[in-house]
Amino acid sequence: MSPTVIAAFDGSAGANRALEWAADDAARQGVPLRIVHVLAPWPYDISKYTVQGGPDEFTAGAGRMLAGAEETARKRHPGLEVSTALLEGPPAKVLSEQSAADTTIVLGSRGLGGFVGALVGSVSTSVATHSHGPVVVVRPHEGVARNEVVVGVDDSPESEPALEYALNQARLRGATLRAIHAWQLPVHAYAPEVTFDMDEVVRHQQRLVADRLRAWREKYPDVTVHEQSPCVHPATALIEASSSADLVVVGSRGMGAIGSIVLGSVSRAVLHHAHSPVAVVRS
Repeated sequence: MSPTVIAAFDGSAGANRALEWAADDAARQGVPLRIVHVLAPWPYDISKYTVQGGPDEFTAGAGRMLAGAEETARKRHPGLEVSTALLEGPPAKVLSEQSAADTTIVLGSRGLGGFVGALVGSVSTSVATHSHGPVVVVRPHEGVARNEVVVGVDDSPESEPALEYALNQARLRGATLRAIHAWQLPVHAYAPEVTFDMDEVVRHQQRLVADRLRAWREKYPDVTVHEQSPCVHPATALIEASSSADLVVVGSRGMGAIGSIVLGSVSRAVLHHAHSPVAVVRS
């Protein structure tokens, strides 16, 4: 499959913002945009739940919605190659099946109630967990350009694809990259008297992020990179940085993950609480 940006579209405010983000990203990359709407199963097969018009009316309405989305994307970027697809099935499963290593899926966040703006819907979370390529989750009211991309860096191999994706995004946008390697001192429950040479610890953490970035700096010499290694929980550092970023990029899992089908705790926290769009990039 050739590189493609897929915009998941359901007509909501979040989906409209995600469509704009996806169209801009496809135009920057010079790749096609595919707008997908998934018709979820509904109980029209059960006689107790009859609906006026039936499934054909839903299909026709979805087609009109996709046509409007396509028109919006073409007006935003007249030279962009745009196509649409109407698919059926459980949305999270169907969207994940559309993914590939060179395909970016962009979708809006869907609140679940409770803390407004804090929770990402189950479809977005599931797609970010199970897709094979990058997944970008966009909140409805974003859009102010800040000219900065933020990426989380650690010493695990899983952070490499996220770092490459972030550098490429920064280069395409003409933005700076802020690479954050956040860390915490280990807590020795049975030896609280253990102390650390904090100066040496700080130097070690700074060397770690510098070593991780050295080869990438040579590959992307035109991207200005700012390194940070704060002593704080990684999720806290990335969420705080998201308030001044156009995009936050995280790996699908980091150190201590229990398996590739599990979205790491840091990635999940950032996905749910970041103030900017979040890209989850699988290894």
